[in-house]
Amino acid sequence: MEQPIPEQERAAREICTKLRDAGHQALWAGGCVRDFLLGRTPCDYDIATSAHVVEIGELFDATIETGAAFGVSVVMLPEGSFEVATFRSDGPYLDGRHPSAVSFSDAREDALRRDFTINALFLDPLTGEVLDFVGGQADLRAGIIRAVGDPHARFKEDYLRLLRAARFSARLGFVIEPETEAAMPEHAQGLLRISAERIRDELSKMLLDGAAETAFRILERTGLLAVVLPEIAAMKGVEQPEIFHPEGDVFEHTMACIAQLHGATLPLALATLLHDVGKPVTQTFEDRIRFNLHDKEGARMAEDILRRLRFSNGVIEEAVWMVGQHMRLVKVPEMRESKRKRFLREPGFPALADLARMDGRASHGDVSHVDALESLRNAMGEEELRPTPLMTGHNLKQMGYTPGPLFTEMLQQLEDAQLEGCIVSEEEARDFVRTHWPLRPPIDNPAP
Repeated sequence: MEQPIPEQERAAREICTKLRDAGHQALWAGGCVRDFLLGRTPCDYDIATSAHVVEIGELFDATIETGAAFGVSVVMLPEGSFEVATFRSDGPYLDGRHPSAVSFSDAREDALRRDFTINALFLDPLTGEVLDFVGGQADLRAGIIRAVGDPHARFKEDYLRLLRAARFSARLGFVIEPETEAAMPEHAQGLLRISAERIRDELSKMLLDGAAETAFRILERTGLLAVVLPEIAAMKGVEQPEIFHPEGDVFEHTMACIAQLHGATLPLALATLLHDVGKPVTQTFEDRIRFNLHDKEGARMAEDILRRLRFSNGVIEEAVWMVGQHMRLVKVPEMRESKRKRFLREPGFPALADLARMDGRASHGDVSHVDALESLRNAMGEEELRPTPLMTGHNLKQMGYTPGPLFTEMLQQLEDAQLEGCIVSEEEARDFVRTHWPLRPPIDNPAP
């Protein structure tokens, strides 16, 4: 039985049909062709056409001109948004990202301006014909990432292509063609000219694509890692006690951790990458190699790194919390019951447990403490971890206490006692308050 065409694919075909019916050439372009030929479902569909921006706008009800000077429009349909760009060739790139001028041309010239051969293919979705002007199909079959033409010229046009080469190689399991890879270290410093947001997005994709270790090893061997994340590059050669870390230095340990990132959220992925970022600067040689308070220093450094890369406040908060807390799990058995329950009920605890499990598997292999804590947390349930308060600030006022900063301390100690099982009723809570914060009787002022 023939499989139905996905809605987004059908819409991309219909856009090409409408452009074709109006007398224009229209082809799928770039990454969607690559993925389609590999048997993967494209994330999105880009369309290249001989039509100009004005003509595109006349054909479709809802369009956005995102780059009119570059011939780029976005066609808005119920199935999603589709980038539709006029065939073009580019003039010199003077800023490492944008061409100084463009001229509208044909499919061949458009292919020659693209980054890698496997991303420079066109497909006619109405006939199935592939237009290949750069040998992209052969590289696709051979599993090769090759720059279109001169790799030095391609990287100078947009230095972000350096990171894209690493990401595509890792994600697809392709090798980078030797001449293309040899050019990468020579242009690494050019990444300093790229916006933090664009670098952030590429690194995020590397961490979440399912081949993070491979991607970051490519970054390290080509010298790109030292430019975009020097704090991670600094882990290389930082020795660890073999009894705890038979896998090797801090860099090897981190690579073994991110190799396990499958289906992780972005905060967890970032925390996994950065959880030991404080080790190189806290390493000491005492009775053995130690990294005292590397978790606290690591949290500080992680926040600096993530702010430098312009991650959102929410992502930073979650990731930094995990980095700062990742050593606490082994200390849970020593905690008071109230402190233990507060820790286990933290919203980020499930992700922190995932980090601890990856951390353990990447080193000594023992994750029994994580399993035990997760079992304990599940056995306790929400009511035991977060019981309904026995008293509120309103109750304290009824007892004659004056609202103020002391109320916060009183309510926290009440909750601690409740979590410890020392008080179980409102009356016991009242007695607890009277014992710890006795009300002073009013002083009678003698008559003058």
